[in-house]
Amino acid sequence: MNLSPFETNLKLFFFEVQEFFFLAWRAIVRIFTPPFYYREFMTQLDKIGVGSLFIIILTGFFTGMVMALQSLIQLKLFAATSYVGGMVAVTMVKELGPVLSALMISGRVGSAISAELGTMVVTEQMDAMTVEGTDIIKRMVTPRLKATLIAMPLLVIIADTCALMGGYLISIGYDVNFTMYWHSITQFMYFQDFIEGVTKPIIFGFLISMVACHYGFMTRGGAEGVGASSKRTVVLSSVLILVSDFFLTKIFVMFRQ
Repeated sequence: MNLSPFETNLKLFFFEVQEFFFLAWRAIVRIFTPPFYYREFMTQLDKIGVGSLFIIILTGFFTGMVMALQSLIQLKLFAATSYVGGMVAVTMVKELGPVLSALMISGRVGSAISAELGTMVVTEQMDAMTVEGTDIIKRMVTPRLKATLIAMPLLVIIADTCALMGGYLISIGYDVNFTMYWHSITQFMYFQDFIEGVTKPIIFGFLISMVACHYGFMTRGGAEGVGASSKRTVVLSSVLILVSDFFLTKIFVMFRQ
């Protein structure tokens, strides 16, 4: 029976979703079984974590400065500039820190993982490893997944810290001293906010690494296919980060009530 274009595209969509979750499940299961490929894991942790420090620090620092400047302009009208630290902390820790860091990592790391795996697929290196008896999921996907899950929360913490530092530097020009700035942070922030700020990057890291690996393995068509896979990785992971951020926030709001 001939299928319409819509039915064909729908079938391909569900097939791709199935392959994504199947790959994710196999990668998660293999985290707990040997061999653990410690050297590959440390290499990926260095590339993802240490290699992303500069862009994360830059993003956090200047985002905090912008947030503080915009907040101070509004708070000055009500003579409430002493609350700027709390506003910057809540905004960065709960939302902007995890989301902006994840988007930066998606562009820098997600595309690199997809291109690396895609190149290995089109040059038949994956086939050679499979013939040799190597579990390519265990060897290529699991170390990248573990490294991303560990690196993302740490990078977000660094981004939040830099944002608070940047916000304080701007606040100095509005006669807000360190004691006032720190006190407003403790007034606005709760323990659940820190939990939310650490949980989100773990989910985002999972999405970035698995989308990148999925499209890397699905690469076809030589160098052009590698470029297309990298583009799809960045676009889809960015969309998933924004969509999942809404639902995660909704869940945390439900628990807060």
